[in-house]
Amino acid sequence: MKKTRSLGADHPVVRMLAPVRGVMQSFGTALATPTEPGAPLLAEARTRWLRLLPYGVAFAFVASLLPSTIAVLMNDYQVNGGLAGALATAQSAPLLLAVTRPLQAWWIIGTADVVGALVMLAADGLDGRPWPWTPPVVIGYLALMLALGLRESRRALLGVWLVTGAAGFVLNAVAPENTGGIHVLLFVLSGVALLVMATLRERGDAERRSAAERARSTLLEERARIARELHDIVAHHMSVITVQADSAPYRIPDLPEAAREEFTSIAASARESLAEMRRLLVVLRSEGAEGERAPQPGLGWVQQLIEATVRAGVPAQLSFSAELAARLGDVPQAVDLSAYRIVQEALANVVRHAPGAETRVSVTSDDDWLTVLVVNGPVAARTSPLEGGTGTGHGLVGMRERVRLTGGTLDTGPLPDGGFRVAARLPLTSKGTL
Repeated sequence: MKKTRSLGADHPVVRMLAPVRGVMQSFGTALATPTEPGAPLLAEARTRWLRLLPYGVAFAFVASLLPSTIAVLMNDYQVNGGLAGALATAQSAPLLLAVTRPLQAWWIIGTADVVGALVMLAADGLDGRPWPWTPPVVIGYLALMLALGLRESRRALLGVWLVTGAAGFVLNAVAPENTGGIHVLLFVLSGVALLVMATLRERGDAERRSAAERARSTLLEERARIARELHDIVAHHMSVITVQADSAPYRIPDLPEAAREEFTSIAASARESLAEMRRLLVVLRSEGAEGERAPQPGLGWVQQLIEATVRAGVPAQLSFSAELAARLGDVPQAVDLSAYRIVQEALANVVRHAPGAETRVSVTSDDDWLTVLVVNGPVAARTSPLEGGTGTGHGLVGMRERVRLTGGTLDTGPLPDGGFRVAARLPLTSKGTL
């Protein structure tokens, strides 16, 4: 028996067919992706031509069915020209509406098809011709079933199918001598079309749910991994720092009072960092928002940041407007936390890159905006920064992301005297949002 050899990926035929296969995959994915009611079919497609494809197909059906239906009604069934034009328009033009609202289009087309059957029954050219549905009616109706199957629920599709069959069988009972079984053919074909399209749509739904579950599982795994690394590395070292700072006065004899206070300050800062780390770990390890119930820092904690910065050797001053202090409880939570984090990151940058530089922090507000300004002067003496290199720049990126999420603005950059400036404007009300 001769074995067949499969074509490899580098085969010329495979390479030539690759674009076609990609287009078919994109079309299949878009076709199986459900859209919201009122949105066009294939609205979620990635390429523009796929999004326009339903309109092109609907227009092609209307352009072909409208004149053919008029010709069939006038020439074969001897229907009056004006009446034939009106019926043909009502039976075919709503296919354009089916791109966005197929159920509404079905009501119009279904009614027009039944009215057309009654008109043909009273016409002079019915003998020996298909009734109650003409061939153009069958083609247009099946095209409508394809659009319905991709959009409507199973209950709605079952109702449409049963009404289609009922209308055909009732008309057959009215004039059984004129029917040739075309009502049965339409009933069967419309059921097949609705079943195929509904199955395709439900398969797309299942694939989307599966993809969402996989993405959620991956996210939870990544969050758990980050939580483990934070706990194993950062939290461990912070705990060691806390223990060493607390035990230093007992381990080192004759320690000066200033050094004792410094070690106490280091231990307090380490414990505060550990507390924030634990809150972050709760958020990362929780599937929902349980971790967010822990108290979050805000503008009321900025004074503690200033005190910690001063203990780190940076002369920092805080200016807090009386108007803002009076309405501190009315500041939106997202803005409150973002303002605190911006000040925290700006002061941390000063400690790391400009140790000893005089720093001013100003937090003010008006009716709609909160303004945060952190300005540090040049380094007083030639000292090496606490971190070598130019840094990753993640701090400024984080600031910009926080400000963007709240709808504010951020301005950062060096000053002519060698210092640095961080200025953020955050909206206090929806009116202030950009």
